[in-house]
Amino acid sequence: FYFRNKHRPFLLFVSLLHVHTPLITTEKFQGRSRHGLYGDNVEEMDWMVGKILDVIDKEDLKNTTFIYFASDHGGFLEAHRGNSQLGGWNGIYKGGKGMGGWEGGIRVPGIVRWPGVLPAGTVIDEPTSLMDIYPTVVQLAGGAVPQDRILDGHTLLPLLQGTEQHSRHEFLFHYCGVFLHAVRWHQKDSGTIWKAHYATPVFQPEASGACFKRGICPCFGDGVAHHDPPLLFNLSQDPSEANPLSADTEPL
Repeated sequence: FYFRNKHRPFLLFVSLLHVHTPLITTEKFQGRSRHGLYGDNVEEMDWMVGKILDVIDKEDLKNTTFIYFASDHGGFLEAHRGNSQLGGWNGIYKGGKGMGGWEGGIRVPGIVRWPGVLPAGTVIDEPTSLMDIYPTVVQLAGGAVPQDRILDGHTLLPLLQGTEQHSRHEFLFHYCGVFLHAVRWHQKDSGTIWKAHYATPVFQPEASGACFKRGICPCFGDGVAHHDPPLLFNLSQDPSEANPLSADTEPL
């Protein structure tokens, strides 16, 4: 692929099965990690990404290639052996993969590399979406997105290049399957990010932050709690979603 396309624009999309059940790991990487099969999977994925980056560097394409690395969900928590939790880890964020609303199921790595254009070590703390990849790629290719429909994504280049300081997303809707679980509002005048949860998975056990008894959290049915009024969080002050706001304590 590279040798055919290295002298002209190319798009390489690599969708890895890794860090996703059923955790298929080649023999070379089995037992590499102290974190079970999930850890082996992470290490094999890391190796594969490294091999791709090595070729880009070797072919002297580093400064002219925009690379975006991301995940489709937050870390999968329910993988376990006996009483040992051997799944992913989402840091301070509640919940994980398969959850439509909690931050641990939505927030994913977003790592960009383009040494010739973007400064290294920059951290951008703005709500974006994987829906933004499409308009970003179209802009990079010198094209124009269709004008006969409303696109949910926005190009990431102004944020990445520093010509804009804030995400163009005012609202992001978070679905679990076809069911709306939560909505995020990026309040433009204050910069505050609010999130309302209309439905949340019922954790099993309750304090675990995951659905161990089911293997993964459901999107509907008896495994989901509905909230009326919705649970409301100020993510700018409470990114762990530990303290829902109430009309009594927060009349505004």
